[in-house]
Amino acid sequence: MTRPRIITLGCRLNSYESAVMADHAEAAGLSDAVIVNTCAVTAEAVRSARQAIRRAAKENPGAPVIVTGCATQIETASFAAMPEVTRVIDNHAKLKPETWAPADLLGGTEKVRVNDIMAVRETAGHLIEGMEGRARAYVQVQNGCDHRCTFCVIPYGRGNARSVPAGEVVEQVKRLVDTGHHEVVLTGVDLTSWGTDLPGTPPLGNLVQRILKLVPELKQLRLSSIDAIEIDEALFEAVTGEVRVAPYMHLSLQHGADLILKRMKRRHLRHAAIALAERLKSARPEIALGADLIAGFPTETEEHFQQSLSLVDEARLSFLHVFPYSPRPMTPAAKMPQLEKSLIRDRAARLREKGETALVNHLQAHVGTVAEALVETGEAARLPDFTPIRIETYTLPLAGRPARLRLVRHDGKQLIGVPA
Repeated sequence: MTRPRIITLGCRLNSYESAVMADHAEAAGLSDAVIVNTCAVTAEAVRSARQAIRRAAKENPGAPVIVTGCATQIETASFAAMPEVTRVIDNHAKLKPETWAPADLLGGTEKVRVNDIMAVRETAGHLIEGMEGRARAYVQVQNGCDHRCTFCVIPYGRGNARSVPAGEVVEQVKRLVDTGHHEVVLTGVDLTSWGTDLPGTPPLGNLVQRILKLVPELKQLRLSSIDAIEIDEALFEAVTGEVRVAPYMHLSLQHGADLILKRMKRRHLRHAAIALAERLKSARPEIALGADLIAGFPTETEEHFQQSLSLVDEARLSFLHVFPYSPRPMTPAAKMPQLEKSLIRDRAARLREKGETALVNHLQAHVGTVAEALVETGEAARLPDFTPIRIETYTLPLAGRPARLRLVRHDGKQLIGVPA
């Protein structure tokens, strides 16, 4: 059976959910459909979604084009108005198998099928077999967000925070390990809020420790992006004291200046981010840190921006995900005094350049060492601390399995390794 064409924009969680939709659509016989899973994190992401829809309709004449994701949840009318779009479905319904029944999905004239995402109270676990071969599998344990950062529109696309029960998560991890997966990644919109809606409000650290205890065959557990302020003690102990937890943390920091953090309505200040980084590095020296940072937030001065630049060094960050600020609908920041777009672009470029320097320093520290890496494809691998490697040899290691590699040099973006 032919799988429908899936176009995914945005975050890793979207990629995971696209795999869920592909399975449901294939089972329903929608092999000729085109499904576009949109992102709304920036104005550019929404523009890219519209471009992808137009291109897909042109390349697949006559095929139904079904559009979903955060952008369509937030800007429903504008996507429904596109002549290329057959159906618009909401971010919750897209994960239900019954949504993809052809008679219901494509029958009738109702183009928009979008309900109030804030009314959703449950999140079901969805098992994806082999999203990245057998190297790595993703388990969605949480969805939505209860925080209201002034720049962020995602809660309006994802709804309020809700968690998958621990027992269900453990069973999914067991099944993935049984099918040969080396690494499992826990993912969610606001991962560290997992458990706040469950009986007893267990913290994320409890879930991590439960997985490690009940699935001893799991080789490596990794966490997706987390909110630094919500790292509980059980989670800190697992990350720093358990070798099966990958030595990498991607922190949602967003800025380096206290005043801007307050205007963003973040719940941490600069000193707390630096203190956490130091505590993590002291407890587990091999841990690598990444971070999301926004350049050009409304009212940001050059002095404020310099504090984001210096945060990269002071928090010893190795991997940066830089967002140029763009105003989003329904957010308080959109009503604040805006910076010139050219200035935002310039600061984002300077922050990325700082990130490139930090990455080079990180890569250089690995050169000359021998390490075990997880092979993702024949030529690509990653160290436990998330560092990418290009394998250079005529005899390539087996994909989906760990391999000992001698790290001989780097090209500024990745390490170059050969079998040790």
